[in-house]
Amino acid sequence: MDKSLALAALSALSNETRLDAFRLLVGAGANGLAAGAISERLGVVQNTMSAHLGVLSAAGLVRHEREGRSIVYSADLDAMQALLTYLMDDCCGRRPELCQPLLMRMGDMQQEETKHG
Repeated sequence: MDKSLALAALSALSNETRLDAFRLLVGAGANGLAAGAISERLGVVQNTMSAHLGVLSAAGLVRHEREGRSIVYSADLDAMQALLTYLMDDCCGRRPELCQPLLMRMGDMQQEETKHG
């Protein structure tokens, strides 16, 4: 990922509604959610939500697909992984062992999801 793509993604996520929408879509998984359902769950007017989803889409963080009369959005997890990799590439002065607490935390989250999923 280059700097301009990283900046676009970070800019898109710097808005509360867009961050909430992205997190909701991550939780929804590969099936995603229709734009109307996202609006409803977040309590945002549909045309406003559409604009926010457009920003996330332009930044490459979400994908969308028309299904009948609805547009279904899903998080692009490959794009998010690329962003996180970009941000952590120089993590801790290129001493990956210093990032171990973060990796352990992520492992703990996966174990919790497995227990409750």
